[in-house]
Order: sequence, then structure tokens, then C-alpha cells
Amino acid sequence: MKIYGIQKLSLVDFPGKTAAVLFTGGCNFRCPFCHNFGLVQNPNDPLDDGEVFDYLKKRQGLLDAVVITGGEPLIHSDIATLIVRVKELGYPVKLDTNGTFPARLLELITQGLVDYVAMDIKNSREKYYLTAGCDVDLDAVNKSVMILKSGGVDYEFRTTVVDQLHENDDFERIGEWIKGDESYYLQRFKDSENVPYGNLSAPDDAKMLEYLHTVQRFVPKAALRGI
Repeated sequence: MKIYGIQKLSLVDFPGKTAAVLFTGGCNFRCPFCHNFGLVQNPNDPLDDGEVFDYLKKRQGLLDAVVITGGEPLIHSDIATLIVRVKELGYPVKLDTNGTFPARLLELITQGLVDYVAMDIKNSREKYYLTAGCDVDLDAVNKSVMILKSGGVDYEFRTTVVDQLHENDDFERIGEWIKGDESYYLQRFKDSENVPYGNLSAPDDAKMLEYLHTVQRFVPKAALRGI
């Protein structure tokens, strides 16, 4: 299992924990606002996994957890082997996923290999293909939503909000879709040189609050992140 990047310390990627973040390569989506597009399209040579795990061993007792992100980690059939190696060092593991591999997600949860899952809800189902940059198996995404809502692991749903891709009606539909006592976060798009498409922008504070209030009718615990 190849690792293409590491962030040695994050204070925000695993709620309430200090974490190292490991980046896998490749993804089945082509989101126009992706900050890790290089990992998706043309990843560099993988890191020496011996050095990665030497670092994690040295930080035992100092780091609280490890986050595995991408790309899309679940695109890899051997993702469990990476997680097992991390778990053997005693670290809780958070997994970031787009939800298109429900069987693999369920297997990891059933085996107790993940402690927290963050799943992207890209948009309302009607506009999912637009936001993902490709055709999407929405049945698979919905199965992952249902798996997480069944309560086998701590989790959150989240949406990166882009002015050109989202409007208030989308959040009404998302709210109806995932309604309940979920942890759901709206996070504002931030532009960078790594984003593959130009001319995208972030909604202003007023729009973000409007979207939040809309979705809170269905998901009372919904909140803004990073604002």
C-alpha cells in the first residue's frame, strides 16, 4: 500500500486529537475544487513507507491519532493492510472517504479498523455529477450514508461549499437526504494553486449562514467549520 504524502502534525483533521495525516494516491472523482488534485491525477513517487512508520513509532505517546486521506483511500483494495500497520502502533484511525465503496467501508468498520469516518456529501443528488466532475453511483453513496447512520462507528458528513456549485435548494435536498441527529459540517471552499479549475470562489458569510439554517431544519447539529 503506497503512501504519497504525510502531514506530520494536524490539529484540525481528527476532532479533539493531534494527528499525522497520510495521503494515498488516486481517486475515482475529478472534483473541480480538489486541493489534492496532484495526488489524484499524477502522483509523484511514493514515500518510503519505512521512514513513514519510523516517524509514527517515534511519535507514539505524542501524537493521538492518524488520519488516512487521499485521493480516495478506499479505491485501494489493500487499504486494510495500511490501517492494520497503523493500528498495531496503537493509533486510532480516522478515514476520509467519498462514500463510493460501501462494501469496503463496511468491512473496515466491522473489523474495527477505523475509529472515525468523515464522508463527503458533495451536493444534492441531482447535482452530484457536476460537483464530482464525473458520473457517480449514487446508490453506492447512499449505501455508505446508511452504513454510517447505523451507528457502528463515530462519523461526520461534510460538504465543501463552492459558490458556483451550490445554492440553497441543494442544502434543503441534502438535509432531507441525511436528516437526523448527525454531525454535519459545511466548510467554505478555499482557493489555492493546487485547485485544478480556476474561476471558483467561496460563498460569503451571509450565504454560508443561509445554507446552515436551511440544513439545520433537518440536521439540527449541523455547523459551520473554519468560519
